[in-house]
Amino acid sequence: MTSTHAFWLAGRRATGETTVDVTSPWDGRLVGKVSVPTEAQVEEAVAAAYAVRDEFAATPAHVRAAALDHVSKRLAERTEEIAQLISAENGKPVKWARGEVGRAVSVFRFAAEEARRFNGGEAQRLDTDAGGQGRLALTRRFPKGVVLGIAPFNFPLNLCAHKIAPAIAAGAPIILKPAPATPLSGLIIGDLLAETDLPAGSWSILPVGNDRMPALVQDERLPVISFTGSDRVGYAIMDSVPRKHLTLELGGNGAAVVLGDYASDADLDWAASRIATFSNYQGGQSCISVQRVIADAAIYERLLPRIVAAVEAQVTGDPSDDATDVGPLVSEDAAKRVETWVDEAVAAGATLLAGGKRDGASYAPTVLTDVPADVTISCEEVFGPVLTVRKVDGEAEAFAAVNDSKYGLQAGVFTHDLQTAFRAHRALEVGGVVIGDVPSYRADQMPYGGVKQSGVGREGVKFAMDDYTYERVLVLTGLAL
Repeated sequence: MTSTHAFWLAGRRATGETTVDVTSPWDGRLVGKVSVPTEAQVEEAVAAAYAVRDEFAATPAHVRAAALDHVSKRLAERTEEIAQLISAENGKPVKWARGEVGRAVSVFRFAAEEARRFNGGEAQRLDTDAGGQGRLALTRRFPKGVVLGIAPFNFPLNLCAHKIAPAIAAGAPIILKPAPATPLSGLIIGDLLAETDLPAGSWSILPVGNDRMPALVQDERLPVISFTGSDRVGYAIMDSVPRKHLTLELGGNGAAVVLGDYASDADLDWAASRIATFSNYQGGQSCISVQRVIADAAIYERLLPRIVAAVEAQVTGDPSDDATDVGPLVSEDAAKRVETWVDEAVAAGATLLAGGKRDGASYAPTVLTDVPADVTISCEEVFGPVLTVRKVDGEAEAFAAVNDSKYGLQAGVFTHDLQTAFRAHRALEVGGVVIGDVPSYRADQMPYGGVKQSGVGREGVKFAMDDYTYERVLVLTGLAL
């Protein structure tokens, strides 16, 4: 019999009056039951976070750092157990789930390091003008208040970590809402935080439904919102609370550019392998998965068959099997949406070179060429195992093709030319440019986020801590400088 998982209310385990089932998108089996907080319990969590905000901001750095170190260590100890859980509730192949746990280990470790050095204060002498003689300014950062973190399903552990860890490191209480489809991985972080000495109320993990979020979003006691998800929902949040501070990571349709100097057999084999892997590695359900391949005409005819072969070599199937590269999407509805978009493109004249078939929640890794510019799959984020390949003439046309999108999260450029790399960095309207690889690379300590409709603000531990805090200046007078 499946046990019911409690949620975390102001640092303690709690249960509500109802439960929801968490099922596997691979075979539909019951993975677990999760207790849902009542309205009164949600109010209790918000009130506790608001009440503890000053105490938590003043908590010594070593206390917060020790708690974060503890979570990092315990995640590492439980890697296999947690990876199996991620795979079961999300459908992610277990080998990728293990990598996700490893990244979460790093996120909490980075946060512990930042907690120890963040907010140390920066001194600025003011006697550069006569009116500032004998004065010194000391600038420190303080939390803006309680953070409402809203996490998505595609990285159900690591993106919860990216909400929680920077908040704790900065001394900001946080209420985390994990995705309804994948709450179990986020609740595990609560298991580990409960083993620490953080103040009661400084964190809660509440698996509430999306329909209950407007009230939390509107609550004035939660002045900071960190959201990862669709642009539709993200901008609806922004429009509803224009005076709050928002960090929005809203996705993209990542482009991989392969330029003409990337021409040896080894170069093209590497590019094709990386493109095939990272258009499919989470079932394509990653904001920076490869969706668009933009290839110079000089190498297009040699690259395209390599991409198709590499995509067709991806092993699909049971996500619990170590050999599986591509598992199901998060739901059958998600797979049906991808199917509809591919069928629309083919009906409009696109050429299907691989895949194009759905089986329940699974969709075969797919390659399309000759895709019209106005079909959905050219304009929107597919969030599925589908890539399009386009031929261009030269660098300028390639960079223009990357920028011809309402999104701007990350781009990859395969080139050996250093000058081209710097031109790409200047020209491409994205939050990150990766040279010699796909756009799917993310180091969890670097700034991560986009421009245009890919969102506002930056994740990455230190950069999220900056987002959660503000500068306050202390002016000291009458000093002998």
